[in-house]
Amino acid sequence: MPEDEHGGAKDGRSSYLEPGTGYGASIFFSFPKPYNAAQIAFIRHLSENLKSRGFFPRTLGVTDYDMDAPLRAVRRLMFESHGLLAVAFRRIYVESGTGNFRADLDHINQYPLSDVWLSTPWIHIEPAMAYQLGLPTLIMRESGVLADGLLEKGVTGLYAPEFDLTGDPLNYLKSSEWNQILTRWEHQVRTVLERKGNPPRLYD
Repeated sequence: MPEDEHGGAKDGRSSYLEPGTGYGASIFFSFPKPYNAAQIAFIRHLSENLKSRGFFPRTLGVTDYDMDAPLRAVRRLMFESHGLLAVAFRRIYVESGTGNFRADLDHINQYPLSDVWLSTPWIHIEPAMAYQLGLPTLIMRESGVLADGLLEKGVTGLYAPEFDLTGDPLNYLKSSEWNQILTRWEHQVRTVLERKGNPPRLYD
């Protein structure tokens, strides 16, 4: 795991995302370190939005720290959470590239990649771990980020919304589409919270 993803003191995210008071339904809040003002504003507003709904967004290197191996630390925090919300920010820009470069099989062709963005590998790893634990998983993708792997729409069940930060970074969070998606995910998270509190039943 890269230092700037969950590396504790070296992770600058904690300088602008306040840990909060630590109350509410715990959710795993996954996002790469923003590198521009629009991404920072988006995360700040989204975090406050979640808190206003009674959630406690938790992020390794921001609200939680762990000296263990990264995957073990992620897994431990997953067990303490009732859902996952991941934000796939733009990280790596590909001006011109080629997929399946130099393919030499009859049924596989190379294809061009141009003017696309890649996000962090953790945007695939952490939601996959949450999904395997049965947690409600919602992934948001910044426009331009390549929709592959878990970023393809519908892979985890919920519609994967795409947001644009070229204008007002808060526009999408005010939209009816986002409110409907978040409300559905919120219902799933609260269902997990309710069921986790129930004892096992040996009868119907």
